[in-house]
Amino acid sequence: MMNFAAIDFETATSARNSACSVAVVEVRDGQLYDSYYTLIQPPENYYNYFNTQIHGITREDTATAPDFAAIWPELAEHLAGRIVVAHNARFDMGVLRACLQTADLRAPSFAYADTVTIARRVWPELPNHKLDTVGDFLHIDFHHHNALDDARTCAAIPLYAGRQIAVDDFRTLAERLGFRIYPFGSRRAGIPR
Repeated sequence: MMNFAAIDFETATSARNSACSVAVVEVRDGQLYDSYYTLIQPPENYYNYFNTQIHGITREDTATAPDFAAIWPELAEHLAGRIVVAHNARFDMGVLRACLQTADLRAPSFAYADTVTIARRVWPELPNHKLDTVGDFLHIDFHHHNALDDARTCAAIPLYAGRQIAVDDFRTLAERLGFRIYPFGSRRAGIPR
């Protein structure tokens, strides 16, 4: 069956270590099972106007929110030992690495894959493969750039793709579509793999 988690970060600035919210949605046996969402106080609680215009989160919203180090133990539990998907995974994994490095924290071992690649392989006819385009195509009603809504929509992509090509296991989906599942190692995040 399909077992994986989907993650989405929003950032306060263009700096990768400026996470201001994160959500993880867990899929078990092909069904949405659990979700986690929290605001995060970015370094110095600093925001760029441009980022706030995208996601609507402000410094007032995170003035009393925990920093990344404080939310990490719970977030890590949602990632450890799983396959984790993200839409434009390079961005979300970069945010996670930068936040871990800034806080000098150790990452759990998990694997990750990019749902943009899945969408491109299964629905090549779409005009683009941005999350809002794919979500609209799949008739998912969501508020784009809300981390929890984005994580839910991201989680739907492998599920819909699996149904379309009659595959009910994530690793088999990767094999059939020819996309990679990458390791995210259990070492200090700043040390290159």
